[in-house]
Amino acid sequence: MARKKSSPIGGQAVLEGVMMRGKKSMATAVRNPDGKILLETCRLGEKKWWEKIPVLRGFLNFFITMISGSKILMRSAEIYGEQLEEEPASKFEKWLAKTFHVEVMTIASVIGVVLGLALAIGLFVIAPQHLMDFAILRIPGAKEAIPYVVQNLIVGIIRILIFVAYIGFASLMKDIKRVWMYHGAEHKTISCYENDLPLTVENVRTQTTKHDRCGTNFMMIVMIISVLVFTLATSWLGGLKTIYKVLIKLALLPFVAGLSYELLKFMAKFDNWFVRILKAPGLLMQKLTTKEPTDDMIEVAITAFNKVLEMDADESIPTVKFDIKKAYDRCRTEVVSLLSKCEEKETLADWIFTSVVGCTRSELPMLKTITESAYENAVKIAKEVAKGAPLQYALGDTEFYGYTIKVTTDVLIPRPDTEQVVEKALEFVSAESKVLDLCTGSGAIAIAIKKEKDATVTASDISEPALEVAKKNAKENSAEIEFIHSDLFEKIEGAFDLIISNPPYVSKEDMLTLPENVKKEPETALYGGEDGLDFYRRISVDAPSHLTEKGVLVLEIGCNQSESICQMLSSWADCETFKDYNGLDRIIVAKKRG
Repeated sequence: MARKKSSPIGGQAVLEGVMMRGKKSMATAVRNPDGKILLETCRLGEKKWWEKIPVLRGFLNFFITMISGSKILMRSAEIYGEQLEEEPASKFEKWLAKTFHVEVMTIASVIGVVLGLALAIGLFVIAPQHLMDFAILRIPGAKEAIPYVVQNLIVGIIRILIFVAYIGFASLMKDIKRVWMYHGAEHKTISCYENDLPLTVENVRTQTTKHDRCGTNFMMIVMIISVLVFTLATSWLGGLKTIYKVLIKLALLPFVAGLSYELLKFMAKFDNWFVRILKAPGLLMQKLTTKEPTDDMIEVAITAFNKVLEMDADESIPTVKFDIKKAYDRCRTEVVSLLSKCEEKETLADWIFTSVVGCTRSELPMLKTITESAYENAVKIAKEVAKGAPLQYALGDTEFYGYTIKVTTDVLIPRPDTEQVVEKALEFVSAESKVLDLCTGSGAIAIAIKKEKDATVTASDISEPALEVAKKNAKENSAEIEFIHSDLFEKIEGAFDLIISNPPYVSKEDMLTLPENVKKEPETALYGGEDGLDFYRRISVDAPSHLTEKGVLVLEIGCNQSESICQMLSSWADCETFKDYNGLDRIIVAKKRG
């Protein structure tokens, strides 16, 4: 038998585009409504053990290809039908998302695949058998006169006729016609490569739209093999009920698909009169499933094919994704459903979307679509918050005194109450001041003071991971600050005009009643000893020697700690307590007495 050159790359037509799949990578090229060719690529995993086992590999490949093909088709539909996504989610879709906590579009995709499988089984397995059994029962003497073998052959012929009719009617649809044209572009491009011609529009245009390894060939082989296998499997069992015949055929489908796959691979490698006879039904069927493409369709197919060639040859080439717009309303529905067990879920959703989109809360109601990357980021953040992570940790940053501060689990999340502490401290700071921020954590206080007054600022913390976060924040905010790894005043030298601190001040008893999300923050930044006053005792002892003659100490405190702390400081300072927005004691200003 004459062996034929076979391309290692196969393909699939999608809406307004083509997917090409090689040995190590896959690329989908789609022309968007603006006429631009968009690319999405991915790397394929290592070959599995079962890919070397005949028949088994055929069925599993068929099953996996069906799933991945459906996903790719949906991806291309998102580009081609982007304008449709502005429609708001229905009440039913919102209920599904809230109940099952999954993406609305994912639910629609799964339902579509399930309905598609049900339609295929109904049309090509149940209907032919039911029609035959119905006719046998209605025609006098037919059941005895027509052998079971002949009955099963007739069922197979009915199945093939239904399949051809189905493809024929589908071809009447405008969008399907364009898919068939892209199907032709895919075949022409692969044939051009197999004929050792440069991949140009001119060369590709001259090729045939038919191809040996087409999925249409595979389906026709499946139809023919199923006739033989089903006939052999059910004829000897005699007069089974329709339901049992259907179940037997469904059970045999994996074997039929695997056997058909092996036959298709065999036929694709050879070109002689015998193989041509075997190929004839599938190639004839391709007259319905492929059409002559336009030059711009050929360009799309070439783009996908070349990208796979490049990526298979060079594993360092990065993958890319489509820049797809998603309906904000639908994305929000999913995020809110993920946050369904959280308090103030709508407010949380607002902050998540303002972060990933980069807009204000007042602008959210005006959003129609958001980018896919923003959507994926929002879902990721919502899932973390749903698991109990504080919103700021999930977002990765927070706003403090008008500045963006990155936060990790190594640092305490800056609170609005601390902004009031900074505001009070700024009353005593000028550009000539030297300021020390004890227990700096994220560096939020030190950065705010430096940016507002351009004073000389030093910040310290006992936690090295916290200092790393603070240094990054200072760099991001262009704030020149000296950071020192120190346990309070241990490594601090010199005197300062202002010392400010928000030390750990939660008592042992209060630690037990903290909200669950607060417990996610570092204990070393919260726990202040048995009564919550351990750090204030140490600060009250060492602060005087590190303050200038008229220096000021500003402390953030717990709401019931003012009297005790003022008593500690009374020997060397005049103290005054200030309340927060909730009317609770929050700030102590201690002025050193001369």
